Amino acid sequence: MVAGPGMAKGEVHVTRRVDRWAGGVPPAIAAFSVALGLVDVASALAPERSRRVHEITRILPLGVTHEASAVTAVAGVLLILLGNGLRRRKRRAWRAALYLSLVTAGLHIAKGIDVEEAVLSLLLAIALISTAKQFYAAGDPRTRWRAPAAFVLLATASLGIGWLLLVARGGSIVGYPAASARWVEILDGMVGVTGPLHFRSDGTSDLVYSVLIGLGAMTVLVPAYLLLRPPEPPARLDPEAEQRLRGLLAAHGERDSLGYFAVRRDKAAIFSPTGKAAVSYRVVSGVMLASGDPIGDPEAWPGAIRAFTDEAKRHAWVPAVIGCSELGGEAWVREAGLRALELGDEAILPVDTFSLDGRAMRNVRQMVARTERAGYCTEVRRVRDLSHDDVVAVRRQAAQWRDTETERGFSMALGRFGEPSDGDCVLVTARQGDRLAAVLHFVPWGDDGLSLDLMRRDRSSDAGLNEAMIVAAVRSAPEFGVTRLSLNFSVFRSALERGGRLGAGPVLRVWRGLLLWASRWFQIESLYRFNAKFRPEWEPRYICYPAARDVPRIAIAALEAEAFIVMPQLPRLRSPFRRRVSGDGLLVELSSVGG
Repeated sequence: MVAGPGMAKGEVHVTRRVDRWAGGVPPAIAAFSVALGLVDVASALAPERSRRVHEITRILPLGVTHEASAVTAVAGVLLILLGNGLRRRKRRAWRAALYLSLVTAGLHIAKGIDVEEAVLSLLLAIALISTAKQFYAAGDPRTRWRAPAAFVLLATASLGIGWLLLVARGGSIVGYPAASARWVEILDGMVGVTGPLHFRSDGTSDLVYSVLIGLGAMTVLVPAYLLLRPPEPPARLDPEAEQRLRGLLAAHGERDSLGYFAVRRDKAAIFSPTGKAAVSYRVVSGVMLASGDPIGDPEAWPGAIRAFTDEAKRHAWVPAVIGCSELGGEAWVREAGLRALELGDEAILPVDTFSLDGRAMRNVRQMVARTERAGYCTEVRRVRDLSHDDVVAVRRQAAQWRDTETERGFSMALGRFGEPSDGDCVLVTARQGDRLAAVLHFVPWGDDGLSLDLMRRDRSSDAGLNEAMIVAAVRSAPEFGVTRLSLNFSVFRSALERGGRLGAGPVLRVWRGLLLWASRWFQIESLYRFNAKFRPEWEPRYICYPAARDVPRIAIAALEAEAFIVMPQLPRLRSPFRRRVSGDGLLVELSSVGG
């Protein structure tokens, strides 16, 4: 037990750890489902036991046994695909797997009295029923990319199963057809057309046709459903939640320089039971990614963190935090049982001690003087004081100067400019004559601070313009009651700095070398050097994660959230289905393929 923030001396708070990340029964059930799926596929492809087939055909027509084999193969593939959802405790996956296991138990009897396989199917059904409470997670936000991903996966599996089917029935094929003829047979069969191969018996021909057309139907129908169904909307900050966040920022916004970015509109917010604290987040690729510290009163942070982790647990999302301070990291470690890793440092300029004097500031001083001689003039204003024409001009120019098609940012970007609700933001502009050459945009950091949001300039403008605008912001800060400015965030700053010093160890030097190599694609070293030239105070920032095995997934989610990894947008299609689809359907859960 440890003391919580804001608690009286002697008061304790029981450390609450999230149990979802420890594994447990669902991974074992998922493995069982995958194994049973493989058994189902193998059983459907293997030659029938003649005695058992003779017995079942006394009751059922031979065509029914062939159809049962085809459906068994399809059901086996679906059970394999459902393994990922079962591992993540998805309720829909549990329901779909239960239905399939019961159905396949009957199919194994119908296709040849395969008692052993039927018993395995019933055992999976019993295991699912007995562990039903372990599968509580709701579905993930939908993405249209699951449709093409499912198509590729199903098509690959179907082609592979079709090939294995022809291999298993090779003795019934007339002649010695080439591999190309076999592939044509598979492709034709999947679309319901008779292929070039000939079989020695009508029974084998019917079986091959039934299995292939079943696989083809599954390959087309499942992705088509996933593509046409209406997607769940992405995270959006509704007006009521935004106003509540602004109220918390007005009372406690001075604690975290990233606090104002919580009102970014493509984030969601979850509040503590008292409403005195909140966590801003977005769900990316199954990761519930929070940014910065919780907003609001630190005494209410535990409630907001518990609400966050409970929501992550309900959906079986991986909880993670990017860019939290040391105080916030301690709260996440204590309340959520997460681990913390230093991610980098935030550069902060104290206005009262900042000066261009001295040798250390020579480079900045020279750049500022150079831009002044080139005829550049800077201006610092509150956004509320801008005219409509000014806002339109800045928006247009900033969009033109952007070096990527996608607007980057998540943890330290607002994603908008010039709205009336953001009137306290500060804009720094640089002009050469009548030409707008560069802009800086700062968001409020409490009542006495500013945090850098946007830095854009015309590529044809002179070097040093960004430095001149930052110096202009510092010089004008007292007019706005500002005593501190937060600049860019430098990832792994300490490794870059210490790794280049005399006496640095081999591990640190290798790590620094990797960072320098990565700087070819990401602004790691250049951003550090830009910040360092202002001689700032460095404040460490952390990433919090449940376990080491989750770090790669969280890293990819963070890069996707910051738009360093951008998935192409698929065209939106109007769905013929209703807006809400029942969770009882098998196809609903197959949306978790790959996720």
